[in-house]
Amino acid sequence: MKHRRRPTAPDAPRPQGRRHGRRPRRRVLRGLVLCFCLVLLCTAGAGWYFYRDLAGQIGSSRALGDGVPKSSGGATNILLMGLDSRKDRDGDDLPKDVLAKLHAGASSDIGGYNTNTLILLHVPADGGRATAFSIPRDDLVDVPGHGKDKIKKAYGLAKAAAEDRLARQGVTDHHRLEHEGREAGRRAEIETVRAFLGVPIDHFAEVSLVGFLHIADALDGVPVCLKHPVKDRYSGADFPAGRQTLDGPQSLAFVRQRHGLPAGDLDRTRRQQAFLASATHKLNSAGTFTDPLRLLRLMDVAKEDLVIDEGWDLMAFVKQAKNLSGGNVRFSTLPVEGFAKHRGEDVNVVDPVKIRRLVAREIGHASGGSGAPGTSAGPGDKSDTASVAPSSPAGTLQPSPSSSSSAAESGSGAGGSGQTAPMIDGGGIPCVD
Repeated sequence: MKHRRRPTAPDAPRPQGRRHGRRPRRRVLRGLVLCFCLVLLCTAGAGWYFYRDLAGQIGSSRALGDGVPKSSGGATNILLMGLDSRKDRDGDDLPKDVLAKLHAGASSDIGGYNTNTLILLHVPADGGRATAFSIPRDDLVDVPGHGKDKIKKAYGLAKAAAEDRLARQGVTDHHRLEHEGREAGRRAEIETVRAFLGVPIDHFAEVSLVGFLHIADALDGVPVCLKHPVKDRYSGADFPAGRQTLDGPQSLAFVRQRHGLPAGDLDRTRRQQAFLASATHKLNSAGTFTDPLRLLRLMDVAKEDLVIDEGWDLMAFVKQAKNLSGGNVRFSTLPVEGFAKHRGEDVNVVDPVKIRRLVAREIGHASGGSGAPGTSAGPGDKSDTASVAPSSPAGTLQPSPSSSSSAAESGSGAGGSGQTAPMIDGGGIPCVD
C-alpha cells in the first residue's frame, strides 16, 4: 500500500458543505467495514502485543454516547458504516495515484459524507452464527432534525450543520471543524438507524472508500464468481463469467457496479454481500492467521482506515465472535416495498413496522412492532412529497419514471413486493449476476 497516514494530525480540509445531495455514479462498497471487523479478529488473535499496537492506533470516536440502550444477555449489535468519501479518516486529500486506482473521479472533493454502506451485524451471546443486515442506502426514513430523507444522508446533513454552527461561532480551525463535524455525523447516523430498526447499537465501525482498496490488496486479492460476463464503463468493471481472483482496484469495480444489473442498486448489494462472503472464506482458508507478513499488512490497513467507538474491548469481542472468520455469518438485505420520488430524488419506500419485526425475529429481540421513534414512509404514507409508483399486474411495485437507483427484483430479492433477499452464507464463493 502506497498511501500512509502522516504521524501528526493534519489540518482538515474545508468543510464539505452540503455535497450530500449529489448522486455521483461512484459509490462506496456496502459492507466493507465488516471486513475490517474480521481484520480485528485476525490481528488480535495474533497475540497481545499485536492487539495493543492495533488498539492504540485505530481511530476512536465518542459518538456512541453514554446512557443509550444496550443489548442484553451478552449479544452484540454493531453498526458498520462506509462513507462515500475520497478523503482519509482525518479529512486529508488522497494521493493522485490512489484516486486513480479508485476509478471514482480525479478529485478528493468528489463524493461527500453519505453513508452508502450501512450494515447491522448481530453477534449472538454464545458466539454462534451471526447475521448481517444490509440497509439499502436510499431508504426513505425519519432523519432527526431534517424530516424524511434518505437514510444515507443523516451523516452528511449533521456534519454540515455542525460545521455551519461552529463557523458562525467564529471557529476557523479546519481540524476542529472536521473532527466535530464527523462526530456529529456519526451520532446522527447511529440515532437514525437505531430508531429505524428498533434495536440497540452497542458498537460501530466506520471506513471510507480507500479502505476497501487497502483491505483487498492486503489479502492479495479476493476470489469471486460471476454468472455472466460484465463490462461497465461507470464502475470500470470488465470481467468474464466464472470464478476469478480480483485485486484491489478490480474488487472495488466489482462491488460498485450497478449499471447493467437486473435490479440495479439492490443487485449491487448482493454483489457486495457475495464479496464479503468470499473475503471471509479467504481469511479462514488462505493461511492468513499464520502468515506474519499478511497479518502486518492487515494491521496497517486497520490502523490507517478504521474508526471505532471509544472503549470497544476488541479482545472480548474476538472471544465472542471467533467464528466470524470461519464464514459463520449470513447476509440479508432488508426489504423494500417500492420506489418513489421524494423532493425530486429516487427513494426506496419501506415499511418500518415490518422491518422492525423482521429484525427482531431474526435476532431474537422483543417485537419491533411497537414503533420506535423515527419511522419511515410506508406504502400508505401520504404525509410527504413522495409519490409511490403504481403496482404491476403481478403485485410488484415498479420503479418510478426515470428511476435509476434501483429496480424491482422479480420475486428473488429485496424488490418491490416487500420480500427479503435470500440469505448469503458467509462461507464459500457465491456466484452472482
